[in-house]
Amino acid sequence: MPIATPRRVVITGLGLISPLGNTVESFWDALTTGRSGVRATETLPADLLQMPWAAEAREFTGDIADFGPLDKDQTRAIRKGIKVMCREIQMGVAAAQRALADAGLRAGAFDVERTGVVFGCDYVLSGPDEFVDAMANCLDDKRQFDFQRWAREGIPRITPLWLLKYLPNMPASHIAIYNDLRGPSNSLTMREASSLLALAEASRLIARRAADVIVAGATGTRVHPLRTLHVVLQEEIARTGDDPSRVCRPFDLHRTGMVLGEGAGAVVLESLETAQARGAQILAEVVGSGSSAAMDTHGVGDLRAAIRSALRQTLRSAGMDPADVGHVHAHGLSTRRSDAAESQAIQEVLGARSTPVPVTAAKSYLGNPGAAGGVIELIASVLALQHNRLFPVLNYETPDPQCPVHVVASADVPPGDAFLSISVTPTGQASSLAVRRFI
Repeated sequence: MPIATPRRVVITGLGLISPLGNTVESFWDALTTGRSGVRATETLPADLLQMPWAAEAREFTGDIADFGPLDKDQTRAIRKGIKVMCREIQMGVAAAQRALADAGLRAGAFDVERTGVVFGCDYVLSGPDEFVDAMANCLDDKRQFDFQRWAREGIPRITPLWLLKYLPNMPASHIAIYNDLRGPSNSLTMREASSLLALAEASRLIARRAADVIVAGATGTRVHPLRTLHVVLQEEIARTGDDPSRVCRPFDLHRTGMVLGEGAGAVVLESLETAQARGAQILAEVVGSGSSAAMDTHGVGDLRAAIRSALRQTLRSAGMDPADVGHVHAHGLSTRRSDAAESQAIQEVLGARSTPVPVTAAKSYLGNPGAAGGVIELIASVLALQHNRLFPVLNYETPDPQCPVHVVASADVPPGDAFLSISVTPTGQASSLAVRRFI
């Protein structure tokens, strides 16, 4: 049997929840006017964590209105389901619903058997509040926790469905249920690399005819009582400065660490034939992807090697040369280690060009939202293609010799006709996607 030619995969819908707003319009406006989403934190004990700021998705309240346009049945179902979703999962479902609405895919308007969902997520942690009543009920007369009472007097005080609020496969499950998506479904938990891996898998499923339409994206947070504690203890966090909007400075010589954020993003991917048959607006085309994992001899993630390999795979799968890349949307974490490794990998892969490739980084506006970062940043670059202009990296003032890349510092840089997006975890797992204008 002859091998069928892979189908072209296009983007027809965008949805997000972010520190820069919950619509693509507000998001793009913030990027083009230089408005940072980093502010003094409102949800965490900044004095205890020594972390006075964060990029919180303040407009997202978990109210049904945050989920975008819905029909009556969806409104009823999602309103009922909100109570069994933690904030992280709520944001993912909301972003997906917004992407479906943006694509014009209303219930009954698509083949449910050929429509699926692939969604990324961080490992989702329960909040301490889930166990307060249960633990308090097991205190002895000296206010000490008595573990012998836990099974009999503690566990019954825990909400019976609490676990459903935190399972990392629940974003995809909820999205599929609320939209009756019966096609391929998968959940990926690869920290910051998750969303681009989800988009890559979704694209391949469509290209090889396993589905016609897939909602793909991710949700994530670093703004969480326990998750924040993990990050603060393990990674380089920006802790000093008078103006929150100026503390995240990717690739700048004076960067001092990342800013923690939260959010979610989703895109609707379709085969070109399916999109054209229904008269969909085509925003861009996914043309290649790559991924890699690398560590050094001491078991430490080798970010440079992982990113370099992922970028080379992406160019090869897209049939692109370095000269074809209009810009790179970098991971741009704003830590000493990650930015230097990423810059050097970009230079190794794309440095032979006659002109340096422009490099931008939306994390300078929205911090590090974990698994959601890659897809939110990809949405930013798709919007840049649509508006034919790039947005500058906030707070980039002094070049760092260890970061040999051409950082976008003004609003007059064209985005080109294609871009590469990069995501990488601190442990050396990298993902990359190539996207171009639809021709």
